[in-house]
Amino acid sequence: MRLLLYNIRYGTGHKAGYHLPLPFAGFFKRTTVNLQRIISFIGAINPDIVALVEVDSGSYRSGYFCQAQTIADKLGYNYVVESKYNTNSLAQRVPVLKQQSNALLTKQSVEDFRFHYFQQGVKRLVIQTDLRAIAIFIVHLSLKYRHRQNQLEQLHALTQDTDKEVIIAGDFNTFWGSRELNLFLAATGLKNANLTNVPSHPSHAPLRQIDFILHSPGIRIDNFYIPDVRLSDHSPLVCDFSCVHS
Repeated sequence: MRLLLYNIRYGTGHKAGYHLPLPFAGFFKRTTVNLQRIISFIGAINPDIVALVEVDSGSYRSGYFCQAQTIADKLGYNYVVESKYNTNSLAQRVPVLKQQSNALLTKQSVEDFRFHYFQQGVKRLVIQTDLRAIAIFIVHLSLKYRHRQNQLEQLHALTQDTDKEVIIAGDFNTFWGSRELNLFLAATGLKNANLTNVPSHPSHAPLRQIDFILHSPGIRIDNFYIPDVRLSDHSPLVCDFSCVHS
């Protein structure tokens, strides 16, 4: 099976005028054209599962359409999407922010899905999607180190609550380096699919490994690579895997 992890930055693009005429002006621009480029890229990669971070689920930027649904409809996926902010967050009261979401797209049937919320941080959502043999968790961890450590502790507990093989995919914001995950990996027994620690951010000149695909020992990684694609400030991660006992 092929898994694509991609932080698409709400389809707002990267470089090429993103900071014109003002810093971060691109954050507020329409995303239709760049989303079509992203859809073409996903179609060319042809993944079985797509883990999307930073999806616009229906603000004016995307023409009030959910980007996850648009991708799913065009490429033939089932999808699960939800706002990154819990119902009590101030972000839920702010236009544009309340439509900032994460999503899971899959060509398999979805057995079950749940939305969990971390106790700390602004971005608290964990999307758990149960497929036939695996439970996939999509995360976007906090910008604050202390909050990230608290979130990882809770994520550990969530992974212990399933009898399926586990994949965790997302933007971990590990600005202190991948060593931030050492205790988490030791406690969970999960492994990093990116064996050579290839960086993925920023996409125009990657320096940091902050996007991760982590997996349980019962999943074998058959191939892993990071395409040189610059439709977002993050590069996409592509991982071919198989379940050892399936």
